[in-house]
Amino acid sequence: MTEIQPFRAFRFDPKRVALQNVLTQPYDKITPAMQERYYAASPYNLIAVEKGRLSPDDSPENSVYTRAAAKLREWIEQNILVQDSEPSIYIYSQEFLVPGTKDRRTRIGFIALVRLQDYTDGVVFRHERTLSAPKADRIELLRQMRAQTGQLFLLYDDSSMRIDRSLEEAFRAAKPLEMTDEYGVVHRLWPISDPAFIERIRAAMTPQRLIIADGHHRYETALYLRNEFRECAGKIDPLATSEFAMATFVNTHSAGLVILPTHRLVANLANFNFESFHKELQPYFDWYSYPFENDEARDAVHAEFVKDLFSHHGRRAIGIYPAAAKGAKAFYLFMLRREVDLESLLPDQTEAQRGLDVVLLHRLILEKGLSITAEAVATEKNITYERELDTALAAVDSGKAQIAFLLNPVRIEQVSKIALGGDVLPQKSTDFYPKLLSGVAIYRLEGRVDAPAAEAATSRK
Repeated sequence: MTEIQPFRAFRFDPKRVALQNVLTQPYDKITPAMQERYYAASPYNLIAVEKGRLSPDDSPENSVYTRAAAKLREWIEQNILVQDSEPSIYIYSQEFLVPGTKDRRTRIGFIALVRLQDYTDGVVFRHERTLSAPKADRIELLRQMRAQTGQLFLLYDDSSMRIDRSLEEAFRAAKPLEMTDEYGVVHRLWPISDPAFIERIRAAMTPQRLIIADGHHRYETALYLRNEFRECAGKIDPLATSEFAMATFVNTHSAGLVILPTHRLVANLANFNFESFHKELQPYFDWYSYPFENDEARDAVHAEFVKDLFSHHGRRAIGIYPAAAKGAKAFYLFMLRREVDLESLLPDQTEAQRGLDVVLLHRLILEKGLSITAEAVATEKNITYERELDTALAAVDSGKAQIAFLLNPVRIEQVSKIALGGDVLPQKSTDFYPKLLSGVAIYRLEGRVDAPAAEAATSRK
């Protein structure tokens, strides 16, 4: 079963600092340019903790990790970070414009602690594999800081919307903390310490199975440190803070849950020829071309192409934009032929995986059309990734890529089916938007969970 608990978060004091100057995007989304911008924004910006600067003089005694731990302690001592007086569940909403559209949405969830459980327990499910290097980095940071500054993003399935209604009723009665990030996303936070509300949410979450939307590395890092702390203590204390992780929980039925596609760019192919590529794929795909001769014609054709790509009339469609050959420019739409037997072509894939456009792209188009193997994809020898469609097209126009492959987003139903079935999606299949800000709430791994609900849960076991 799922066990969540309220907690006493450490949070930046808005009377001392402006939240927009101190909170950051998740560590794995922070580019070197963003890192410098965050450092310049405020001496209290979380970047010094979340993803600090490396130094050529770093040593085990003085490293990016030990400096992060020292900075966190310093801010707590200076009351820049202040711990809430009561265990709370934190309602967290994000109002945003869906990139590339005029569609404005609000995603509502809540921040709480979740008891860490192994994947084999059948409570928490992943949808992607992790890499060892990012885990090693986060393990050492967590080991030194004994605090979680970033959040897991966990999904639960409540078609009745009962939990969402409880959240909405609670936040209507209180004024939130609010800030707008660099992407124009409006973040709002309501700390709720009412015991009746907390118990209502806890009870409703107990039967839920959880899917990791974002934060696979953070979850597995927390599991690793949990086991390390158990070994050091020589016992398992079910109320030890290391037995829990901080997470934001969002309903899969939320109207604000958005998954963006991640497009693929291909470069460094020797003797690439689009006609030969297309001929290789004729047994599997019908194709439609959208030619243009100049920029004015390109705009009109582009609009039609994008509309067809994202509507695709019930058929599996992948957009393709190659570099101009002999001056001929065009967008292409490759549609899977109705008679293609994917079960025979891809016997090593589950039925759910064969339903993913990204699997068609990797296994049919890249492997059969371009001889780009799964190993080459993993090492990113020929493949790079781009979220913005127009940026992907521009990479081809500028000569940075030879061809762009444009995808529809994965549906949340597909993510759920694959994850709950014990399988994973291909690399870079999902991009949940927007990201959860780091530093909205901070969870320190010290002592024991002090929520009354945790005592009650333990006594019932």
